[in-house]
Amino acid sequence: MLKQRVLFLCNANSARSLMGEALLRHLAGDRFEAYSAGSEPDEPHALTLAVLERQGIATQELASKSLNDFTGEHFAAVIVLCDKAHQICRDWQESSDEYLYWDIRDPRLIECWNAYEQAFTEIHHRLSLWLAIKTRDDIQR
Repeated sequence: MLKQRVLFLCNANSARSLMGEALLRHLAGDRFEAYSAGSEPDEPHALTLAVLERQGIATQELASKSLNDFTGEHFAAVIVLCDKAHQICRDWQESSDEYLYWDIRDPRLIECWNAYEQAFTEIHHRLSLWLAIKTRDDIQR
């Protein structure tokens, strides 16, 4: 079976979109190819990597990328994780079969000791629900 390609987008590609990419690989890497990018890419944040590693999720392949790296490519789904990227990335609606907007607060801007864990938990919850719907749709076909 051909894997569906999914692209996670956010501003810096240092936290939220990297979490989405790593989580999808971890939860359903047999069904999906996960990628991530940012409108203004930065380095992966150390706390992002630490949260993923504490959850037993592989981080070795994670690297921040620019959304320009994926120009002209088609994805089964594009999942935008912040308002800034949502404003910039509206063109990606045409480059995907499914375009989702999940406004997850940027943990880099929250002065709270567990901001990265909170972002991870919210992305994990939404991704789990999305995967459940995808599984149900696959069964019904």
